[in-house]
Amino acid sequence: MKTLSIDVRRAEPQDARAISETHRASWLQGYGGIIPYKPLMQMVQRRDETWWRKATRGPATLLVLDVAGVVAGYATLGLNRARALPQDGEIYEIYLRPEYQGIGLGRLLFGESRRLLKSLGCEGLVVWCLEDSEHAERFFRAAGGVDIAEGVESFGDKDLKKIGFIFR
Repeated sequence: MKTLSIDVRRAEPQDARAISETHRASWLQGYGGIIPYKPLMQMVQRRDETWWRKATRGPATLLVLDVAGVVAGYATLGLNRARALPQDGEIYEIYLRPEYQGIGLGRLLFGESRRLLKSLGCEGLVVWCLEDSEHAERFFRAAGGVDIAEGVESFGDKDLKKIGFIFR
């Protein structure tokens, strides 16, 4: 019998290449047809291995979902940036490689991110997603999020509505 290890841990500089590949795959799959092609490709290319290596040492906490030694997903989190909202914490990003979606690993990564913020003293958290990203919206609603805020994100000459979900 073979045992499969699944672990959520803090990212390390040597994870940078794998996180970059995960970012690219998840963004192209998740935002293709939503974010215009040129701005989407610019964002994906900007977050290369060097960018992620710096991010592992940055002010935000960067977690990786490690499945049998493969970085299957990542989350970035820290203090809430939307001062108009009373929640202390924020999950800035949470993404999985497409082949790891739909089997509960996103819930695991999200739950560990929430627990870490709570352990750091954060009361409640907010997470944002594009309104047109039906998959993300369903995920956050199913996780118990309440959509309480709206905003706009600009991608080139296209403005897209975003939704802020809060969790207590």
